[in-house]
This record gives sequence, structure tokens and C-alpha cells, in this order.
Amino acid sequence: MARAGLTAERVTVAGAELADEVGLDRVSMAQVARRLGVKDASLYAHVRSLEDLRGRIALLAADEKTLRIAQATAGRAGRDALVAFADAWREYAHEHPGRYAATQTAIRIDPELAAQAAGPRRAVELTYGMLRGYGLAEPDLTDAVRLLRSTFHGFVALEAAGGFAHARSPEESWGRALDALHVLLEHWPPHRDGDSS
Repeated sequence: MARAGLTAERVTVAGAELADEVGLDRVSMAQVARRLGVKDASLYAHVRSLEDLRGRIALLAADEKTLRIAQATAGRAGRDALVAFADAWREYAHEHPGRYAATQTAIRIDPELAAQAAGPRRAVELTYGMLRGYGLAEPDLTDAVRLLRSTFHGFVALEAAGGFAHARSPEESWGRALDALHVLLEHWPPHRDGDSS
């Protein structure tokens, strides 16, 4: 029987908090149960497995990150929107490293939960909307999305791993990287012969 007051949402939030503290890959059902003051078995009335919990953490994080980006980019366009978008992405990754990792990892998510989650769908809409402001259309939109995701994620992953040992501030490099992305997006290269969508 499910413990009173324990819900899938509470279990997910506890797992997400733990992921931020110890890392997503170190979260276990036993640790989450201890955090909530219940027996391990009590959790399984709310989440099916550790993989299910990780999927729920990924969806929670996608919702949170998308909301932050939406608020940051509202009413902005061009370089202002790009910088606000990127800064919101980076701040979320810094503040919630475990949750952020869940959004960047291949996790099998329950299709029913995924269908109900607005975060991932809204993230795509926000990203494509921001890039359409640069006059991009498919297949360039997809290529630009992949470029931005690779740049943002690569930067924050290297930062988190202590990969920027040079005396120059990562903050200054981040700003210059965003300037460079803006210039590139404004002058997106034409397709080469033989390119296909």
C-alpha cells in the first residue's frame, strides 16, 4: 500500500535534489527512500524503477529549464534573444547539474509521461522560434539547433569538469562565443552542391 503523502511528484523531486547533490549516475532508489524517510519498497508504488525515476527527473528538468528560457527570451529577438536563451541554459546547468545531466542523457522515458510533458515540446518551439528570427528555414533550422546545443552543452560540460584552466575568464569566452554565434547565424552559409535535407 502506498504511504500517505508520498506521490510520484515527491519522489521525483527528491530524486532530482539528490541528483543535483551527488550526480545523476549516483542516485539510487535506496538513497531516495532514505531522503524521504520511507522504505525502498514504498517508492515502487509511485515509480516503477530507477530508470523510470530518471526519466521523470529528465521531464521535470526539461519543464524547469524551458520555463526559465521562455521567461528570459520573452519579447526579445536577434542577439538579445540568443544571449538570453544561452545564459538561461547555462545558469540552469550550473544551478542544477544533476537535473541538467538528465536532459542531456539518453534515458528511456515512459511514452505516456512524455506525451503529457510540455517541457520538451516547448523547448523545441522556443529554439526554432528564436532561430526563425535569423531567417533560417529547414534544413538549416535543424543544423543550427544542433550547433547551438553542441556549443552550449559543450561549454557547460567543460566548465563543470574544470576544463578551462587558462587565466582568461570563462565568462569572457562565453560572451565572445555568443557574439560569434550571432554573427554566424546572421550570415548562415549557403548550401553546397549535393547537400540534402
